Amino acid sequence: MNELVSRATDLVRDGELSYDQKLRRLAILATEALPYPEISAACQEALEKRVICDMYEGHAPYTARYILPDYEKAVRQGLGWLEMEPPEDLDDALAFLLVMYANVPSVTTYPVYLGDLDKVLAPFVTDDLSDAELDRKLRRFWIQIDRIVPDAFAHLDLGPHDSRITRSILRVERSLCQAVPNITLKVHPQITPDDLIEDAVNTVFHNGKPHFVNHPMMVGDHGEQYASVSCYNSLKIGGGSHTLVRINLKEVALRHQGDIDSFLATTLPHYVELTAELTEARIRSLVEQQRFYDTHWLATEGLISLDRFSAMFGIFGLAECVNLLTQYEGREGRYGHDADANALAVRVVERVAELVAARPMPYCEGGGGRCYLHSQSGIDIDHEVTAGTRIPVGDEPGMLDHITTCAPHHHLFASGISDIFHVDETAMRNPRAMVDIIRGGFASGMRDFTFNLDSNEFIRITGYLVRKSDVMNVNEHRGTRHGSDYLAAGAENSYHLTQRAVKRVRANELSPK
Repeated sequence: MNELVSRATDLVRDGELSYDQKLRRLAILATEALPYPEISAACQEALEKRVICDMYEGHAPYTARYILPDYEKAVRQGLGWLEMEPPEDLDDALAFLLVMYANVPSVTTYPVYLGDLDKVLAPFVTDDLSDAELDRKLRRFWIQIDRIVPDAFAHLDLGPHDSRITRSILRVERSLCQAVPNITLKVHPQITPDDLIEDAVNTVFHNGKPHFVNHPMMVGDHGEQYASVSCYNSLKIGGGSHTLVRINLKEVALRHQGDIDSFLATTLPHYVELTAELTEARIRSLVEQQRFYDTHWLATEGLISLDRFSAMFGIFGLAECVNLLTQYEGREGRYGHDADANALAVRVVERVAELVAARPMPYCEGGGGRCYLHSQSGIDIDHEVTAGTRIPVGDEPGMLDHITTCAPHHHLFASGISDIFHVDETAMRNPRAMVDIIRGGFASGMRDFTFNLDSNEFIRITGYLVRKSDVMNVNEHRGTRHGSDYLAAGAENSYHLTQRAVKRVRANELSPK
């Protein structure tokens, strides 16, 4: 109790944090004072040593980590709990959504999913509304989202079809250059036109958004009703994820003695099961003790359903794991630069996928009674360990080798995987080349394609964006509006994300005629 009081006192006296940031951090402290769900001694030890990690969601989770309300259904039927009638025009719809957003929970305390807005708003954008007026209305709405939502994890989706709304949103994004909200463009090889992808690419040049997802692959895993939310997390609309628990493959490898086959046969399964045990305990606590799905208005009004939820089983530190296992066998080579190391990486991920698929999990009907496998993109306190299945920052190979190294993993991660490609500003002179690269990446088996412009004011941290100037404000103790900026400053110190290897979109000297 003395420690709790001391930490709370430090928080309320912190002159850099805003009122809202203090409030949310005090709430986290309160959940840390509650008893933890019952787990075995072995699981507790692995958690304390951070071989496995609960993402600091709190000891007694009282809301699902990621919630994807059915916003299309909401605007059709209205909201009884909030006494909101169905909207009749675009102004009504935008006001309706802002009210709803203020009441949608998640692990962050605010919505991580803002809807597939091209579809949600389609009934309200009529032919008599000019493009200029549509832009003005959406621009006001965009400013409100950025000022109301306190972090950059809020996410909306567009596509795969073209629409006036999608084009307007891209224009608004280029004019405002805000970190919030984050955006995904769903890309279908036959449905999504090249000029829409090029329009989105040009928007990335301005502000790092959107990122792009392989629509057919997503539909194969989740059906048509899916969305990419927060940090590349792919989940069912009307459902979501109870929790995210992750395993540090580097730490697992450090605890192994023996060859690669014994690692895959004994050490890895042991820690995968401890991760699954922790996941199950947290799910049961949320569903059975806190009774979230019995009591929250989103569930009682049919905007979310328990049978569309699963949980996310995250992995990270694959690069370090593979490099360690390679060293144990007296061989040279490292992940991303050696064929044998890359093949071993695939073996490790496939083994984890096999183990997760064989482990039943309660209240996970959305994932067929199993967890979704997730390539977890890191948090700010991770040190000397690489996010997910990525190649370490600064050690990435050229574009083609980067894609061919990472693509074989993507189909295994139904709930999300990300690889970030840092390109130089020469790409701005040939945006259609980036369109070809995105399409080629998806044809090679990638689920998600995200790229940054190295000279841009925006930094893609894990899945979220921040402005370099806001990170500088944190480092210089001036404070900032978005809580995610503090996480970004820590991540930059740990990962040096601005030092990702920069790729030229085309280099003639690499393919001389």
